[in-house]
Amino acid sequence: MIISHRHRFIFTAIPKTGTHSVRRALREHLGPDDGEQVGLFVQKSLPYPPIAAIGHGHIGLAQIRPFVGEEAFQGYLKFAFVRNPWDRFVSYCAFMTREDGTFDKRPRDVMRHFLFKDRPVDHLLFFPQHAFLVDAEGRLLTDVLGRVEEMQASYDAICARLNIPSAQLEKVNSTRRNDYREYYDRDLTAAVAELYRRDVDLFGYSFEEGAA
Repeated sequence: MIISHRHRFIFTAIPKTGTHSVRRALREHLGPDDGEQVGLFVQKSLPYPPIAAIGHGHIGLAQIRPFVGEEAFQGYLKFAFVRNPWDRFVSYCAFMTREDGTFDKRPRDVMRHFLFKDRPVDHLLFFPQHAFLVDAEGRLLTDVLGRVEEMQASYDAICARLNIPSAQLEKVNSTRRNDYREYYDRDLTAAVAELYRRDVDLFGYSFEEGAA
């Protein structure tokens, strides 16, 4: 998460949505009183002890709201990036087996394991995307949602809203894979649809929507 008082925004970093590319670009515009919480590549914490104690940078808007105050929370531009859930799940599987390369060798076995045998429901990277963006009643708290499938254009539009210069986003912490749709069969497709149904509905995704 990044909170900029200089430019009046709150960026919510949802796991597996290209957040490190956006962080790098936004850091160029931060002032001395702005804050960031991140735990990969760079170690930084926001100046709120209960939030800093969480130890990672994927803070939900409902979590941060009491700490920034209602005036800032309502007045600052709140944005995040979302990703096709089927594509994001493939990314999760590849990431979780990156050390032994199991996904590269047997992708559907890995996908079935996480979907049908041992769902890691308490793992931060497995959380549905909307969990970082809604309040206790399920209402969306963001003002703007960028899409990974059109990342640069989304980032450019957000910068225009903030009146800051845009920049070409770098690729950070990414891996080469085939089109996500090639990894699925009917059962896997349906299982991801069921698991991330709220994300699919809230963000308007479908299985056939292509990746960037």
